[in-house]
Amino acid sequence: MEIEDRIELSERGHGTLEKKRDGLIMEFMDILDKAQDVRGDLADDYEDAQKKINMARAMEGDVAVRGAAAALQEHPEITTESKNIMGVVVPQIESSRVSKSLDERGYGIMGTSARIDEAAEAYEDLLESIILAAEVETAMKKMLREIETTKRRVNALEFKLLPELYDSQEYIEQKLEEQEREETFRLKKIKEKKEAEEAEEKRKAAEEGDGEAADESQEELDDVQPDTAAQSPTGN
Repeated sequence: MEIEDRIELSERGHGTLEKKRDGLIMEFMDILDKAQDVRGDLADDYEDAQKKINMARAMEGDVAVRGAAAALQEHPEITTESKNIMGVVVPQIESSRVSKSLDERGYGIMGTSARIDEAAEAYEDLLESIILAAEVETAMKKMLREIETTKRRVNALEFKLLPELYDSQEYIEQKLEEQEREETFRLKKIKEKKEAEEAEEKRKAAEEGDGEAADESQEELDDVQPDTAAQSPTGN
């Protein structure tokens, strides 16, 4: 009974883990598609930002570009929260003060050119893509680790624990059947012995009854003989 309970529990656990594994794989595929898009956008944004910063340096000079960058007063802020996907806790990254207007960047409008503005805007877009990529990549890695862990648990139940439990159950059933056959054979022998004893008792009782009947017949004969002798001619 204990083995049967363990088998039932293991089978339920195996089914639950299989459903979890399949659900995690589906969620992972969705995140993977998103990650591929994010990687493509990140590569494009990086290439665009590099082109624009190089153009700004070529047109305005490296000193002017560094001066515009140093004028920034409010730096981007990042906050992280958690969300649950099929039992897996993944980060959710929120950013603020990344994209800024011209007057929020800190440098004077008259002292810079459109090239620097375009470079600043391109790097703001690049930073947004980096933040999104960090969130997606981290979620993907956590999901992948959880999928691998769930797969190992499913395989351990399917190929190790459950076969061992089934073997133990089969062994116990064979032993119980063997004990049942032995018990049936023993009861049969007891019944045969009891029937033999009863038959022997009946035979002895019958023999004793025949003996008593013979004794009674002999006594009756003994009683009849004196009367017969008294009625004979010699007696007269």
